[in-house]
Amino acid sequence: MKHLCAILFSVAAIAAPPTVIRNATILTITKGVVKNGSIVIRDGKIAEVGENVSVPEGAQVIDAAGQFVMPGMIDAHSHITAESVNEGSVSVSSMVGVDDVLNPEDIALYRALAGGVTTLSIMHGSANAIGGKCIVIKARWGKDAPGIVFEGAMPVIKFALGENPKRSGGTPVAQGGRGRYPATRMGVEDVFREAFTEAKNYQAEWREYNEKIKRGENAIAPHRDLKLEPLVEVLEGKRYVHAHGYRSDEMLMLLKVSDEFGFKIRFFVHGLEGYKIAKELAAHDVGVSTFSDWWSYKVEAYDAIPYNAALLMKKGVLVSLNSDDAELMRHMNQEAAKTVKYGGLTETEALSLVTINPAKQLGVDKQVGSIEAGKDADLVIFDKHPLSNYAKVQKVLIDGTVYFDRDKEQSELSKKDARKKALIDKEKQQQQQESPRRPGAARRPS
Repeated sequence: MKHLCAILFSVAAIAAPPTVIRNATILTITKGVVKNGSIVIRDGKIAEVGENVSVPEGAQVIDAAGQFVMPGMIDAHSHITAESVNEGSVSVSSMVGVDDVLNPEDIALYRALAGGVTTLSIMHGSANAIGGKCIVIKARWGKDAPGIVFEGAMPVIKFALGENPKRSGGTPVAQGGRGRYPATRMGVEDVFREAFTEAKNYQAEWREYNEKIKRGENAIAPHRDLKLEPLVEVLEGKRYVHAHGYRSDEMLMLLKVSDEFGFKIRFFVHGLEGYKIAKELAAHDVGVSTFSDWWSYKVEAYDAIPYNAALLMKKGVLVSLNSDDAELMRHMNQEAAKTVKYGGLTETEALSLVTINPAKQLGVDKQVGSIEAGKDADLVIFDKHPLSNYAKVQKVLIDGTVYFDRDKEQSELSKKDARKKALIDKEKQQQQQESPRRPGAARRPS
């Protein structure tokens, strides 16, 4: 019976009609602009894009006349849906992962979706020099935790420099505090060196063990260390490093450590002083995921400039814009628009900061980030050009399925409000029926 259900489900999936978005201005990001174009979607993938595209028989048609279609936006640094963000009790917490604490019912996920964000990198916090494992998700609102995970995305780990990991040490022991190491920038660097020295030794132990097994020798497997396993993956290029860092000197320090131990930094998160070391970043093929114009919210951010993204991009650094914030993520297109004013980027370059560039940084650019045949049909339909402050998201598709429809949401608001009121009234009635009546206070005899 189970096999029959599986077969029927597979047949239904194969037989699902294609979807066609017609009459739109299509901002492909990598293949130019297609005016009055169409997109054919089959089985969750983009099948065809162009001006002269025939509509397959039985297709579901979305008429986007006068509207703009762009790839779903990608936020390379977010903490939404994570019930826990920091395991701050230790300075190396590579054994923990946010995939264990995903909450797909976090309303912020719906708000991201409604803002046109379809892919997010959910990161561990920055309380630790070496933080926990991160995970890439899709904004499939309504799915369970496994259902929002981006299948096949590269594993990631979070590192952090500067004030956050050193301040998280708390009050020194001499002053009655717990005094978690490190408490200085020197200590932060030492944490990396100590951890990767241990990881290299651990890697060598397992290599020696595996070689003995191959030779047919009897050998005892090394003790498994869940803290060091992710760091060995980093050494072997099987896990990306996303490093929180603001100051140029600290970013250079981590580049030096990575050179010494033979691992790669995929990109620096924040990187507000990246423009000072653009040459070095480009030489190391290290990207930056930054803010458009956040400044002065902490001492490390005082040298931030709104030209950072454009300057880095023009020096050959792979740059993206991220939110790190549950509100900012709702208008990432407007954040991209700021780089046209601050740096003179073209419209396509600006939009690449929230589409194909973060896709490359996360290693998912073969699936998402641009509108090309063969890629996932993660698409956003705007009523105006996405770089306009007046643009509003009309529809959002993920894997070819419409997950957000503004017109439908608006039409159902009154129904939802009525349903909400009915539930609240019902709850109040139940509370009144269940709460025992308080006996009247006995009067004191006169």
